[in-house]
Amino acid sequence: MDYVKPLGVVESMLAGGAHKLHVPPRHLVIRGMLAGAYLGIATSMAVGVAVETGSWIAGSLLFPFGLALAILLGTEIITGSFALLPCAAVDSKGAVGLRRVLANWGWVFLGNLLGSMLYALLFALCITTAWDNAVPAVGAKLIAIAEAKTNYYASHGSAGLLTVFTKAVLCNWMVSLAVVASYASTSFGGKLLAIWGPTVLFFSQGFEHAVVNMFVIPVGMLLGADISISSWWLWNQLPVTLGNLVGGMVFTGLAIYLTYRPATPAMPQPIPTVQPTIQAAAPQGYSPSF
Repeated sequence: MDYVKPLGVVESMLAGGAHKLHVPPRHLVIRGMLAGAYLGIATSMAVGVAVETGSWIAGSLLFPFGLALAILLGTEIITGSFALLPCAAVDSKGAVGLRRVLANWGWVFLGNLLGSMLYALLFALCITTAWDNAVPAVGAKLIAIAEAKTNYYASHGSAGLLTVFTKAVLCNWMVSLAVVASYASTSFGGKLLAIWGPTVLFFSQGFEHAVVNMFVIPVGMLLGADISISSWWLWNQLPVTLGNLVGGMVFTGLAIYLTYRPATPAMPQPIPTVQPTIQAAAPQGYSPSF
């Protein structure tokens, strides 16, 4: 069987987190860009399917292939790193500092942003014939989604911020679970299935994912959405990133690590030394007197 038990999953989580902490910044950015582009491509495809079929769930069932590509090819997704790196830092018992974790997250976030925005530009160019044609149906849907992810929350003030933050927590509870669940199998098919389920749960319910939004909102703006850069970051990108951090770190990474972490091997107890008692033999014919 290719099933890996929870203890083995946690060991893989720790190894994966430790490996990520040793990746040079330039590779974090490149791998982050690839992951951002993969999720952007999956999102545009999922929205296109939803528009064509009239069913959001149809697009949701196909979206996970983008996340699966990003995970299986070893690219860097900030939402997965939110779950893995804190576990590796805690397990290192002080060898890995907060500064090192934050630096890693910063480079990955930058890479995800650049890759997502690059694909947003290329996609907008394609569907409008370099802005020479009207925005098609899939573009209109992306505009509506982008405005709902920013202006709708802004219209509700603090309640909107609380809502978008909570949706982000729930989102990365599922997305980071897909990353962790991929360690529960050693086969390609098993990993794919483990990733697929939690990802469908997040996308189908409209939860908020920081990297997906790095594509959705910029492409909406490029196509004509009434969104300012400040609205994008204040009412979505920043609270969503923070919510993803809480969801991945607390509800997935540390929760699983703390209950299944490998036990510290007990130090072997020294074997007590027994001093032999030597008794001299009594001389022949000797009778002790009392």
